[in-house]
Amino acid sequence: MTLLPAEQHPVAATDEERLARAYLVRVAEPPAAALVAFVGERGPVEAAARVRSGECPEKVRRETAARREVDKAEEDLEAAAKAGARLVVPEDHEWPAWPLLSLAVASGRGVENVAAPLALWVRGEASLAEAADRAVAVVGARMATNYGVHNAAELAHGLAVQGVPVFSGAAMGIDGAAHRGALSADGVTVAALGCGVDVAYPAGHADLLKRIAGNGGAVISEYAPGTPPARHRFLVRNRLIAGLTDGTVVIEAGIRSGARNTATTAGALGKVVMALPGPVQSGNSAGCHALIRDCKATLVTSVEEVVETVGRFGPRPEEERPRSRRPTDDLAPEALRVYEALVPRAGRSADHVATESGVPVDRVRALLPELEIDGFAVRGDTGWRRIVRSAAR
Repeated sequence: MTLLPAEQHPVAATDEERLARAYLVRVAEPPAAALVAFVGERGPVEAAARVRSGECPEKVRRETAARREVDKAEEDLEAAAKAGARLVVPEDHEWPAWPLLSLAVASGRGVENVAAPLALWVRGEASLAEAADRAVAVVGARMATNYGVHNAAELAHGLAVQGVPVFSGAAMGIDGAAHRGALSADGVTVAALGCGVDVAYPAGHADLLKRIAGNGGAVISEYAPGTPPARHRFLVRNRLIAGLTDGTVVIEAGIRSGARNTATTAGALGKVVMALPGPVQSGNSAGCHALIRDCKATLVTSVEEVVETVGRFGPRPEEERPRSRRPTDDLAPEALRVYEALVPRAGRSADHVATESGVPVDRVRALLPELEIDGFAVRGDTGWRRIVRSAAR
């Protein structure tokens, strides 16, 4: 079974398909590449039945052995509904098929631990497909400095003002600042968790998660309701942040950090990676500087640079960014050489101009009157002089 883009799924999944995926998304710890491939071949309903019975390939049996007899699909759907969440599956119109295609492609190339999700639990008002259509991830250190927090909030606010959804991981530090910055501009922000969408983690961000879900954004996770946070789950969810967005901006990251892991994953997926530089002595920015130095990230310092670097929803048309034009920009090459051989305060003969410019004297004699007509030169008693004109915008 080949999963089609969201535009080709005008209706929601059937109850049977949703129940099957609710079972499958719990039965294996993501990213479960063998199970994902098996579901793609057999479809969710048949795949779920075969997993339950053990009639599946060896790799799938290994991924599902510990939980294949645990079927809490109906309970999970009920728990999600109580928490104001829903299960979004590839058969739904809301499924972000195009952004997540990068995960499938990278997995097919042999990149490890980037298999696409089987389904996503979503709490909040945002349509996941719409939010992921032209989004940017803003990630960084948990133990952020004031410099990092300020820049994350300002960058996310500016992106939200331009209608760009901001994705992050709801962690303390840079992630939280990015979500708050987007919310302050009444923008869409999406938080990807390494636990169930009904689990307030970190506890200090319980109110922030409510605000995200209740103000046009979404809180998302691969993990069933009630699933506790774990270190490996946050590394796994990083691929969702990278995959669901067009580009990732790293603001403060150590040499070894989750934020740098997200950036590395984004690069492996063919997504745009950007990094904000920090003070050269700051260990918090060492990861950003390494990404830039190793040519694995583009240096950015503003919202405009982020939008232009991502490219798909920027840059602004050239005509909207007028640049200063020199009066001589329209001169032909020989005419420009003749003009530059003149000086404003002293007259020069045609022979002198020819020597200075390297243009044949007969050609100089033809060009000088043309320059005079166009207001670039004037003939006086001592020879030809340059007329200096101010630049136009």
